[in-house]
Amino acid sequence: MLFLAMLLLGAVIGFVGAGGAGVTIAMLVVGFHVPMHEALAVALTAMIFTCLSGAYSHFKEGEVVVKTGAVLGIGGVVGSFAGANVSMMLDAELVRYMTSYIMLLSAVLLYLKVYHSDWLNARFHFPDHLLDGKKLYLYGLLAGTVNGFISGAFGIGAAAFIQLTLLIIFGVPLIQAIGTCMMVILPISVAGGLGYILQGQLDLAIFLQTLVGQFVGAYLGAKLTHLAPRPVLKFCIVGMSTMGGVVLLFGV
Repeated sequence: MLFLAMLLLGAVIGFVGAGGAGVTIAMLVVGFHVPMHEALAVALTAMIFTCLSGAYSHFKEGEVVVKTGAVLGIGGVVGSFAGANVSMMLDAELVRYMTSYIMLLSAVLLYLKVYHSDWLNARFHFPDHLLDGKKLYLYGLLAGTVNGFISGAFGIGAAAFIQLTLLIIFGVPLIQAIGTCMMVILPISVAGGLGYILQGQLDLAIFLQTLVGQFVGAYLGAKLTHLAPRPVLKFCIVGMSTMGGVVLLFGV
């Protein structure tokens, strides 16, 4: 049942083009009663392979700002590893609620980005050139550490937060922000997953079923993306994160 559920979830992830770590956590915790910290370990570790494939694909297409991504990634490694260790000190129910709130905040950001991009553009100044020099290293390490901590402590990829950071602070164009975001999430996932593995939280059987199910499902789901009407696709992009947050918050 777990493999079939992850196969279906993987198809949705592939369809909307999202990492899906938050929804994976919600399904494991609520649907299969996996302890919270074990679910975080599985979601982050599985996300390594998703991001590796995605980041390589974007890199081949020239859609990654390598220098910016590397600086944020270095900060992300520190923040994610620290976040995983801090999370282990917190009560599992508190981590569950915090994860659900962050997922819902992410859903709000995705909603604004997908449905109200003009509103965002009117209220935020998007630089027309890449941030460089000392500011890149200072802001990059700080932003990477904060986003990494959120991801490591609460198991989500933090893609919505990282993309907005790249757009607003670092002047990365939208298409390149998506590719660079996947590059940043990769080391964050590695460090966060390692933090939980060293604490003995990774269940190998659950991890393998999650990884294989989502890998196959995502491949199949991605084939439907270009066939779907745009309103359906936009609804699913926002709806997946919203559903995951709600299920994790109110599920039993």
